[in-house]
Amino acid sequence: MNVKQRTIKSEISISGIGLHTGRSVNMVIKPAPEYHWYKFQRVDLEGNPIIDVDADNVTDTSRGTTISQNGASVSTIEHLMAALVGLQIDNVLIELDAPEVPILDGSARIFVDKLIETGYVEQDADRDYYEIKENVTYIEKDRKVEIMAMPLDGYRLTCMIDFNSPVLGSQHASISNITEFKNEISGSRTFCFLHELEALLSNNLIKGGDLSNAIVVVDKEVSDVELEKLSTLFNKSVDVASEGILNNIQLRYRNEPARHKLLDMIGDLALVGRPIKGHIMAARPGHAANVAFAKKIKAQIKRDRNRKNIKTYDPNMKPVYDTVQIMNILPHRQPFLMVDKILELSETHVVGLKNVTMNEDLFMGHFPGSPVFPGVLQIEAMAQTGGILVLNTVPDPENWLTLFLKIENARFKNQVTPGDTVIFTCELLEPIRRGIAKMKGLGMVGDKVVSEAELMAQIVKVKNI
Repeated sequence: MNVKQRTIKSEISISGIGLHTGRSVNMVIKPAPEYHWYKFQRVDLEGNPIIDVDADNVTDTSRGTTISQNGASVSTIEHLMAALVGLQIDNVLIELDAPEVPILDGSARIFVDKLIETGYVEQDADRDYYEIKENVTYIEKDRKVEIMAMPLDGYRLTCMIDFNSPVLGSQHASISNITEFKNEISGSRTFCFLHELEALLSNNLIKGGDLSNAIVVVDKEVSDVELEKLSTLFNKSVDVASEGILNNIQLRYRNEPARHKLLDMIGDLALVGRPIKGHIMAARPGHAANVAFAKKIKAQIKRDRNRKNIKTYDPNMKPVYDTVQIMNILPHRQPFLMVDKILELSETHVVGLKNVTMNEDLFMGHFPGSPVFPGVLQIEAMAQTGGILVLNTVPDPENWLTLFLKIENARFKNQVTPGDTVIFTCELLEPIRRGIAKMKGLGMVGDKVVSEAELMAQIVKVKNI
């Protein structure tokens, strides 16, 4: 796989018809700078709005993938996206004068040929790969859809389809390396079943549809009257091949439908916004599932980014305060003293440590057979850690108490069990005013977030209580 980002050498112009709108489309693919990724621009609309290729911008997946942003939309983007991903092109701007990418022959081959003919320019920046570090799974039980991404130093894809059709049967397609896309996948055309075609035609939903840009699978007996009707609609003679395909179209591959599903998956996963390293396996994928899976990977990227921004601490480092020193500041005592050490302390943040052990009194009554440190006590430990931060603002903390006024957005993400060491971090969200502090608290075991909350506290003199 490429190390450096790349774009194209010069502009590419492609014209055609939109599959669903039937409108003529003029498209210009232009070089773009590093870290640009893929963006569409509707040059036919006022202000020439730009639409980022991003899973969060998907607005429809019923008959292809549609993205919308800034009051503009672009439909049927998946074949062009697959061509760009398949050729490892990272940065382009795509201008359109209509709301749909041209369907051309229903595959990605013409896009690929044009891009190769134009050539590439290697850019200075390294490719910003997202490497799958742990399995990511998406399942739709009712439709028997399952997609999984697994760690791999490369980009491998495997796809299985099964439409319960005697014509198609079960089909598989795969590539072990993205460089195989051009020869093995790009030429596979979109397909539909005859009953779907008739429904779409009757509802005027594929105005640009033609037997030259799709494979039509005949999954029922077709009368001469129906064939004559279809011949009239398409203005050409229509019959059924022995393989169950309309108009004797010669399949480019025995498993062309499965290969096209793989093509769609490659294109839809461009919505992640970065090139991927991993092995993607899919059973019965479709645009809706592909987009949902892309969103799941995006969410994982966000979690990983947040995890990188979280500092880790050595539990054995010399503490700022040990347990005895903490008891000189906080009024809590066993069994309700929930902080064992303070590892870091500044004017705006504090880091505390809690060792969870099986001999704590609470485990005698809280799930004794399956001991779990209660979430409410995690918040208490977080609050006591934050109390150290707030009491650090007065010269005589032993004469003050920290009273918590509010807890918001509390979340518990992983269980805490005996043997765990929880690191609690509290950081001021704004300066302390009139003795009131607002803090963001985070509890971690190793590199996993176990709890988080926003806390509001007030310090008061002991004699005033």
